[in-house]
Amino acid sequence: MKERLEIILNRYNYLCDELLKPEIYEDYKKMQEVSKEKNSIEKIVDTYKKYNGILDDIEAAKEMSKEADMKEFALEELDNLHTEKEKLEDTLKRMLLPKDPNDEKNVIMEIRGAAGGDEANIFAGDLFRMYSKYAEKQGWKLEVTHEVAGESGGYSQIEFMLSGEAVYSKLKYESGAHRVQRVPETESAGRVHTSTATVLVMPEVEEIDIEIKDSDIRVDITRSSGAGGQCVNTTDSAVRITHLPTNIVVYCQVERSQIKNKERAMQILKTRLYDLRQREQEEKLGNERRSKIGTGDRSEKIRTYNYPQNRLTDHRINYTVMHLDKIMEGDLEDLIESLIAEDERMRLGEHERENS
Repeated sequence: MKERLEIILNRYNYLCDELLKPEIYEDYKKMQEVSKEKNSIEKIVDTYKKYNGILDDIEAAKEMSKEADMKEFALEELDNLHTEKEKLEDTLKRMLLPKDPNDEKNVIMEIRGAAGGDEANIFAGDLFRMYSKYAEKQGWKLEVTHEVAGESGGYSQIEFMLSGEAVYSKLKYESGAHRVQRVPETESAGRVHTSTATVLVMPEVEEIDIEIKDSDIRVDITRSSGAGGQCVNTTDSAVRITHLPTNIVVYCQVERSQIKNKERAMQILKTRLYDLRQREQEEKLGNERRSKIGTGDRSEKIRTYNYPQNRLTDHRINYTVMHLDKIMEGDLEDLIESLIAEDERMRLGEHERENS
């Protein structure tokens, strides 16, 4: 581990030196690449420097323990330092785990009302609002690309893009079935109903990730319907693209321009095809997808939102909190950090087993 950390530290110092050279500002693309790489390893370097500082402190405490009048204090200090050293070693091991290549990407999300009729659609709308609030707290940009409103509120389906810093790394754990338990507004007897909405999170693909032949798609131009989240006009600007080999259909009406809607729809289609390809590859490899947190099938029940008890439970990591009201206002950070930590713990255990 120390050898890898020394290589990262040397690379970090090299990148810092590169950014100090005046000529790098003449090449904006290179400057961006260097800055991005530097920022991506900065936390590891800072933690490693702190770790080395603890090692120095341990040696100093050992020397201090040789002095009779300082021995008791030094031994107590050594216990604390060794505890801190172990924590930092565990943190560094997690940081050195292989990164998900999609973590830095933007995402395309889809929420659908599932079991429960009108109440499921209303809950889908509540989930969309929750993610919108969380995106706002993170400083991300949200763009609705397609929506089908529910008759009693919410959405039977809504698709949107989230753009910002490392969006997929935070939201990749949200795919699956979300279950709600509450008394619907239409329930006169006050009985608690159970409904579900499904969430799908896909990393936005780059041009080099997937190729689509013109002969494999059919493009239909239709009249925009509804507000589309952004006051869509009523001209024939909406675009529906059908991918003939897979029968995947993508619809986009968010832009006023037919050309822009087509570009956006193609981007969404590429993302859907990329997600399909990833799923097929993982199925061939066995149960890898099932062993991961948050990348399961849409039908997998991942979470329960219990309104009468103000309780949220994530079934994958046995995480329960009694402030559902705050969660629904976009206060997702603690939940997402817990999912990330458990995912890292599982991968670290698998990595150690492979190398034992």
